[in-house]
Amino acid sequence: MSSTFQTYLKLGFHHIYDFSAYDHMLFLLALCAIYTLSDWRKIIALVTSFTIGHSITLALSTFNIIKFDSDLIEFLIPVTILFTCITNFFKLKGAASNQHPIWSFHNLLAIVFGLIHGMGFSNFLRSLLGRNSKIWEQLLAFNIGIELGQLLIVAIILLASMVVLNIFRLKRRDWIMVLSSAAAGIALVLMMENSIF
Repeated sequence: MSSTFQTYLKLGFHHIYDFSAYDHMLFLLALCAIYTLSDWRKIIALVTSFTIGHSITLALSTFNIIKFDSDLIEFLIPVTILFTCITNFFKLKGAASNQHPIWSFHNLLAIVFGLIHGMGFSNFLRSLLGRNSKIWEQLLAFNIGIELGQLLIVAIILLASMVVLNIFRLKRRDWIMVLSSAAAGIALVLMMENSIF
């Protein structure tokens, strides 16, 4: 593994934990709220769907193939969080356990919303990338780093869910409501702070 690859892998991994850009962690929280540890295959597919989406727009915007209004993207990111929370309210009775691991509405949403989040990642990455032949390597390493960081966040969320549901005996419906309501509330605040109107 080259030093360049390692550097950008670490940058991607640590970027997902940047508390000044906690909206990505909040989105993962909303995305995983309806799942438990036993749904781990579905969750890996879900997070990978999100990665596919943000990898596409991250690459397109890095190479200046697409242009966008960064203020609009900063507004749309909390919109994706709010919308995810709203869909969670329709899955309070464990509907997630009945969905297909790959071909599901939730995975499709993750890809679409990943496209939006990728544009948010691109501002950070563009400021780091050099003008050299290793740009594809840097882009790949950054995306893998983000994926690994996301999987770690998801693992923490699932372990917390296991503790709350199995040890503290909170009902799954109530846990989904707590996580989704908290994420939705923060998303509304972020939308007001980044209002484009």
